[in-house]
Amino acid sequence: MSDTSETVRVVVVYHSGRGGHTTKVAEAVAAGAAKEPNTEVQLLWAEDAPKHWDVLDSADAIIMGAPTYMGSLSAQFKGFMDATSHLQYAQKRWANKVAAGFTNGGSRGGDKQNSLIQLMTFAAQHHMHWVNLGLPYGNNRSFTNEDMLNRDAYTLGVAAQSNLDQSSDVAPPPADLRTAEFLGQRVTNVARELKVGRAVLAQRK
Repeated sequence: MSDTSETVRVVVVYHSGRGGHTTKVAEAVAAGAAKEPNTEVQLLWAEDAPKHWDVLDSADAIIMGAPTYMGSLSAQFKGFMDATSHLQYAQKRWANKVAAGFTNGGSRGGDKQNSLIQLMTFAAQHHMHWVNLGLPYGNNRSFTNEDMLNRDAYTLGVAAQSNLDQSSDVAPPPADLRTAEFLGQRVTNVARELKVGRAVLAQRK
């Protein structure tokens, strides 16, 4: 009988620019996933993904992220997406896996929503199950503040913000990193629920 002790495999595949801000978000997502027991978490650089298709193909959940440049995902991450068309898309290797996403940019808005929609559409093309952020809007009241989860109020995924004049030592701020951890943990829980549920249903056949 399958139970919650079953191992869940989570891969965080991402691209980050020279400043390393998006790397910090990816690491926070991975840390959140690792909080759940019996979870294997692996960080994978998007440009290295073609050397490690087996890692992605065997994952229960794939969480994807990249910086937002000029209102869309970075070219390097788009290259990873395009590379999946040869086998992963053609053979539907990622069908029914769990998917989620994150991005980072210098502006509060900066059209980061467009990047999250790109990721969600990509996941849908692969027949994956998209997991949204699952948090209420953050800093939108007179009594709220910048230290709240989801401070910039997104719902599809994490949209972190890093001041352009600050290094990755201080940006993005702690609230955004905690939001990223929340997403990682949430995705892991959903992946486990699906994996355990499928095992139970298979035993009933």
